Amino acid sequence: MDNEIEVNGEKYVLASSVKSFEPAKKLLGLKYVIARTFSAGVFAGYLKERKGKEAVVLNARKIWYWDGAASLSQLAVDGTSKPENCKFPVEVSRVELTEVIEVLDVSEKARKSIVGVPIWKK
Repeated sequence: MDNEIEVNGEKYVLASSVKSFEPAKKLLGLKYVIARTFSAGVFAGYLKERKGKEAVVLNARKIWYWDGAASLSQLAVDGTSKPENCKFPVEVSRVELTEVIEVLDVSEKARKSIVGVPIWKK
């Protein structure tokens, strides 16, 4: 690999080639959810906090467009059967959402499907 070197028999990779995530300890015990807002759209990530219509979501991806599920409810249960058609931009470490109108718990199967969708960008 171009981003890998070997020193004394140990292989190392460039830090810039490793996808950054929030430390696992911050995610322990947090539910992975899909949160729909009134005007900012839909996000999937780890629900850190919710107070009334406000929520903080970690490791969040905007669900800009999905295919392979009839509804967000099905996406939360089954994930997507057509990840190549979905448009989920890059994950952000933290987002504060206002006007949250729906929060769906996401199954482990669906979480793996959502985080596995290739990053959509222009």
